[in-house]
Amino acid sequence: MTNPLLQAIRKADQGYWDEAHRIVQQINDPISHWLHANLHREEGDPDNARYWYHIAVREYTEMDIQEERRQIRLFLESSD
Repeated sequence: MTNPLLQAIRKADQGYWDEAHRIVQQINDPISHWLHANLHREEGDPDNARYWYHIAVREYTEMDIQEERRQIRLFLESSD
């Protein structure tokens, strides 16, 4: 079965922000919170993103959104 967070990343990369957001909202772990923060940065909601970075125990970043998402994907793939 495909990791739902990888599925959320694919959805986000395809422009389906709402679908990606729904997936991450259903998962309660630091990686989903990290991706949740990334999605809110993409949405243009830095305050909400800061909240989710805090929950994920990560610093807010100005990194390119796609690059950060690539890092999340690599982390997920390496932990399988």
